[in-house]
Amino acid sequence: MQFFRRHLPGRWAPVLLMALAACHGSGRVLRAEDGWVRLAAVPGRPAAAYFTLHGGPQPVRLTAVESPEAGAAELHHSMAIGPGGMVGMQPAAEVDVPAGGEVRFAPGAYHVMLFGLNARVAAGGRITLRLRFDKAPPLSVEAQVIGAGDPAPY
Repeated sequence: MQFFRRHLPGRWAPVLLMALAACHGSGRVLRAEDGWVRLAAVPGRPAAAYFTLHGGPQPVRLTAVESPEAGAAELHHSMAIGPGGMVGMQPAAEVDVPAGGEVRFAPGAYHVMLFGLNARVAAGGRITLRLRFDKAPPLSVEAQVIGAGDPAPY
């Protein structure tokens, strides 16, 4: 602050400080990374897709995920149900992504069920996931495909 007072005419220092403040944090960009898909243990059953979303400067809602390799995709959330720690899942209409925050799609949490996966999709390959938002352009993330018993890559 003293630098600006010393080297700039009095009325320009506040203007420059406001401009710098407006730029602070503007490097945050909505993005998706670390995509992967676990194939089902039983052929014909749905696969599960995972990734990490990093929020941009504004909060958004993830409203859908699509893949050209799947007939349909649904957002889901895993949760504990009943006694004994049984885990179930339910569809999620949308997922909030906070500004500057992170939402991990991971086993036991949010995930995407991929139905009718193309028979050519195999472990070791890659597929594209297209993410759609309420107030942001779609994003694509390349997802590594792993077998049902393989360890998670991320």
